[in-house]
Amino acid sequence: MDDTLHTGQDAETPGGLPELTALPITAVTLMEDRAQVERAGGVSLTAGVTRLRVGPVTPLTADRSLRADFPADSGARVVDARVVRTYTPTPPREPGRDASGLRREVHELEQESADAELLRQRLESALAVIGQARTDLHRDIVQGAGGGDADPERWADRLDRVEQEAEPRIGELHKLRRRLHDLAEELGEARQALAAVETEPQQLTAYLDVVVEAERDATAELRVTGLVPCALWRPAYRATLAADRKSVRVETDAFVWQETGEDWTGVRLTLSTARPTLAASPPVLADDVLTLRERSVEERRAVEVNLREEEIRHAADASPAASATLPGLHDGGDVRVLAAPHPVSVPSDHRPHRVHVTSFTAPCTVENTCAPELSPLVVTTARLTNTSGHVLLAGPVDLVRGSGFVGRGKLDFAGAGEDFEVPFGSEDTFRVVRHTEESRDTTGLAAINQRTVLSRKVRLFVSRLDARPGDPEHEITVRERVPVSEVSAVEVDLRTADCQPPPDSLDAEGIARYTLRLPPGAHREITLAYDITAAASVTGL
Repeated sequence: MDDTLHTGQDAETPGGLPELTALPITAVTLMEDRAQVERAGGVSLTAGVTRLRVGPVTPLTADRSLRADFPADSGARVVDARVVRTYTPTPPREPGRDASGLRREVHELEQESADAELLRQRLESALAVIGQARTDLHRDIVQGAGGGDADPERWADRLDRVEQEAEPRIGELHKLRRRLHDLAEELGEARQALAAVETEPQQLTAYLDVVVEAERDATAELRVTGLVPCALWRPAYRATLAADRKSVRVETDAFVWQETGEDWTGVRLTLSTARPTLAASPPVLADDVLTLRERSVEERRAVEVNLREEEIRHAADASPAASATLPGLHDGGDVRVLAAPHPVSVPSDHRPHRVHVTSFTAPCTVENTCAPELSPLVVTTARLTNTSGHVLLAGPVDLVRGSGFVGRGKLDFAGAGEDFEVPFGSEDTFRVVRHTEESRDTTGLAAINQRTVLSRKVRLFVSRLDARPGDPEHEITVRERVPVSEVSAVEVDLRTADCQPPPDSLDAEGIARYTLRLPPGAHREITLAYDITAAASVTGL
């Protein structure tokens, strides 16, 4: 296919305007909420100043973002480039010869519905006249009978004539109303089907007006870029756990939406987390006034504490987008750029299209883990290293195991070379039951060394439900939480003697870890005991 576009002074239309030619879309850079569209193609230039009309293009092109240029060695330069929009309303008329059968059906139903509505109005008007005549006749009968001028034969004849005029029209009106109801349903279904498969012809069209100055007659490649809204992308993943549970394959995809009015066919697609509309100015600084005051005697004597839930988060998880209803792109603070390995075609149909970007397979360590305080289920979690060569943005991940698709989870932001975890659903062969016992006591002498002791005992019952003999032992990791004190007036002590068995480890966040090996049909009981001791001055515990 020859992309050379022959334009110039000899290609003008009879009206004096240059011939409208098209530059194909060759590359698209998708950002968080818009896209940068690049058009490129060869044009024939004549020496001097030439005006080119490139199009049609989408009217959504941002005027200030428009850039047009030639290669440095082409001997041509762009003097001016702008977007020119024209409004051409579509006149009401019958569908053309190239209209689809569905559009013709909608037009016919609209015409039939309009004709039936006019007929209904005429019938209702005729019935209104007949009703007025009936009212006048009833008044004449009442006045004649009251005045002694009775004429029953004339009255009966007139009443019969009125009823004869009204009866066929009433029947026809009932049939017409039923037909109007059926037409409304058929027209609604046809319009809904038409809206799903076709769009109305654009009334607003646009083209690019490019003024070029060339040193000589030549053919040069013109490149035009511009930003357009109504286009975005979001990352998506697919994680497949190998049958031997020793590796995980992670496929990075992108869901692409666009309704710019132009189809992208065979373009080089680049995915970026850049936000061109984000303000680059520093934040406005405001005064923060601090006030000091003396504490009262009661405040000095009492230490107010409370128990609160604190989520353990990593630095990569601290993003504002994590709690948004419609999450954006969390890139860790740096602009990230990904490129599709093959040309991509994305129609302008406001529907999501999945585009493959990269994939990698990495060795993993699989752990059957459970947090009984949150859920009694035992979850299979794979831990692996990001060896894709780029960051993994936060997004949904489809989980696949040997049994097939097992669900959908969420993948958090992971840098290149960083370890991350992927949960692959629950293991139905395990169950964990949790019971908690709590008691409160007071020790020491009042007003001297009195202390409040809150004793807790957590009992966990871990069961492996399958009882097939000969199956190997399975390892399960159970994590239970122990409170962590932030003030010296409150102490948390783990009663190791009452823990059966003692935890394998207890980290700084208070997470006690147990590792159990269970044969088929086995049951284990775990007891975790600890005391929370508070001084007499502590309140709120």
